[in-house]
Amino acid sequence: MEIKILGPGCPKCEKTAGIVNEALTETGVSANVEKIKDVMQIAKFGVFGTPAVIIDGDVKCVGKIPGKDDVKKWLGK
Repeated sequence: MEIKILGPGCPKCEKTAGIVNEALTETGVSANVEKIKDVMQIAKFGVFGTPAVIIDGDVKCVGKIPGKDDVKKWLGK
């Protein structure tokens, strides 16, 4: 599983990364997590709000911090 967290490194983006990592730990799901901070790279995903979460190429969340329960659903748990 490939997870990309898009954002410039702001507090909301860091909180999102923390929630995703907590959900992975709690569910036992193995994933490669990549934080993308470069604005030009973020724009290539068609995302114009941050933080954003992309799982296996599917945009799951844009412009808000996701809830941990939402992340677990996206992970299939």
